Amino acid sequence: MLRLSLRWRVALALGAGTVLLTGVLAVVTWNLASGYMLRQREAGALRQAEVNAQLVEQALRSDTAGLGDLLSGLTTDSDATVLIERPDGWLLSGRQVDVDALPPALLRLAAEGVPARQRIDTGGVPVLAVTLPVEGGRSTYLELFPLTQLDRAFRFLSTVLGVGVGTSALLGVGLGYWAGRRALRPLTELTAAAARVAGGDLRARLPERDDPDLASLATTFNRTADALEKRVQRDARFAGDVSHELRSPLTTMANAGAVLERRREEFSGTARRALDLLLGEVGRFQRMVVDLLEISRDDQRPDDEPDEVVDLGDAVHNVVAARVDDGADNAAEGSAFAVEITARPLVLADRRRLDRTVANLLDNADKYAGGPVRVAVLRHGGRARVEVDDAGPGVPQDQREQIFERFARGANAGRRGVDGGSGLGLALVAQHVRRHGGAVWVEDRPGGGSRFVVELPEVHR
Repeated sequence: MLRLSLRWRVALALGAGTVLLTGVLAVVTWNLASGYMLRQREAGALRQAEVNAQLVEQALRSDTAGLGDLLSGLTTDSDATVLIERPDGWLLSGRQVDVDALPPALLRLAAEGVPARQRIDTGGVPVLAVTLPVEGGRSTYLELFPLTQLDRAFRFLSTVLGVGVGTSALLGVGLGYWAGRRALRPLTELTAAAARVAGGDLRARLPERDDPDLASLATTFNRTADALEKRVQRDARFAGDVSHELRSPLTTMANAGAVLERRREEFSGTARRALDLLLGEVGRFQRMVVDLLEISRDDQRPDDEPDEVVDLGDAVHNVVAARVDDGADNAAEGSAFAVEITARPLVLADRRRLDRTVANLLDNADKYAGGPVRVAVLRHGGRARVEVDDAGPGVPQDQREQIFERFARGANAGRRGVDGGSGLGLALVAQHVRRHGGAVWVEDRPGGGSRFVVELPEVHR
């Protein structure tokens, strides 16, 4: 079920309240105005009918020969009608109407000599029928006053009130949306700042507020962000210091291991296996220390932005060529792979970090996925893209975000030896790509295996 945002709920609530208020005012205005106008019209028609009835009664008593001229003079309105009931039938002047179509109740009251009035419709024309007895009740005077102008006034008034209610509803929704947006602006800023912090930008802060209700929120968030930034920097410095201090003993251990490796023929089978395990762990430890140093260095220099325009196709080609020269493409059987550079987009990058990103993706395919089978450089959706396909079993859906976390090694977490990884390679990839304003993810490769995708913003000269 679609759930509206808080901003729209505020807007619709204010719009509904505005409609309710203006609707009530419109109904009250309509009743008061229409009632007043109708009463005034009825009172005027009744007075006019009484005067006309008196004239007719005088004409009936003196001389009926001029009655027709009198009735013609009384019907000045083209829609007005005057009827007089005579012993020989009804005498009619003005707009012609069917007497039999008049309400029977009104005609009965007229026959009984009872004064009456009633709003009716004759031939599509709304009229006010007024009946009065004349000649002491021996005759009946019936006059039909047209209500066309009054009906038009009612229609105009109802249209104005309806448009007013509709306009007030739109204004209410617009005002509610504006007020909701303004009221929720601090929350929007807080959400944006929190998202930046979650994305790695620890410098995100909220602007200071003069409003006492918002000042404490901004102060608390900024204080928390300051503490988090300092904690991350302390941890980065600690990791860097530890890694730096470990490099000297690790170098000594590696050199000692190299000496032992040259004399391995002097050792027994068990000692050789122990030596291989030792050298493998020392090598893995060295790679971990190097990765930790690079991560801590990046964490301590968040302002270090890429400033070099790099041809992405050339960069990937050079990394692949360096692996071939070093013999890295023979790390696994059948590890030769296709290189498809279908475009040469330009990106703003740090060349060292960009090279390390591509190299880590290729190393990851070698260590965990049977080696890379394809590396491609292309454009997609206006962005530069690098795709690295491997021959492995693929990455489960629930681990596709986890593998980019630090020390995440998935099913290989328990592996040791020369083929084991530190769990920092893909974390470095994600960190370098974020620093370049790009995105990295893993998806299924057509035909099986995984496809690691790096997208970076393209620059144009």
